[in-house]
Amino acid sequence: MSNEIKNDRASWLKGPEVECSVPPTQIDRPWRLVLLGAPGVGKGTQADLITQRLHCCHLSTGDVFRAAKGNDHQTPAMAAALQCMKQGALVPDSTVWEMVRERARCVRCRGGFVLDGFPRTLAQANALQGLLEQEKLQLDGVLNYELPVAEVVARISGRRVCGKCKAVFHETQPPLRVRGYCDHCGGQLTQREDDRPEAVVKVRLEVYERDTAPLIEFYRSLGLLISIPAHGTPEETFERSLKALQAAN
Repeated sequence: MSNEIKNDRASWLKGPEVECSVPPTQIDRPWRLVLLGAPGVGKGTQADLITQRLHCCHLSTGDVFRAAKGNDHQTPAMAAALQCMKQGALVPDSTVWEMVRERARCVRCRGGFVLDGFPRTLAQANALQGLLEQEKLQLDGVLNYELPVAEVVARISGRRVCGKCKAVFHETQPPLRVRGYCDHCGGQLTQREDDRPEAVVKVRLEVYERDTAPLIEFYRSLGLLISIPAHGTPEETFERSLKALQAAN
């Protein structure tokens, strides 16, 4: 994927019948990566930096869920996922996997990919491994971003989202030009419901640790796990990620 062309991931976001507008350019070194890390650790920011610098495609299951709400041509899997979300229930592994499976051609992209938000469970990891083996593809690494719990809580509690352009900021790191308003479009910033009370944040972290511990061991056993300290600036974390990937490959 060329970083000179906007990567709108049309077929990833909207479903298997939609053509991606980004030409499937073959690059010299396509990277195929999975990102792991607790909520608030900065995976989304790292995914953006990795796709800009390494020219691969950012495949986020969270983006698929958000896009599904405004999609008039929902697949059965998308409709089932939305129904679960409306009821406040977790989307089952089988439904999440079906949404990924029906977008398998995105995984085959000749420019490589960064999977963000998937897999989240051991069952999803096994399903992904089966798909990659079927497609005769291999992961180059699984980047596991790590931060102390206290720092993660501080990051999440200060996170704000623009109501217009959906850009994500932190109240103090770096400081906003105008407190409470988006630096990009001037829209009002709000705090997500699940970012509010510290108790809720800690529960999210506990659930993540419980569900992800087997996943970390799974990828460690395959020799793919690369642990990355996520302290410092996003650029510093990216440089650590790049050096670790190059050393492992």
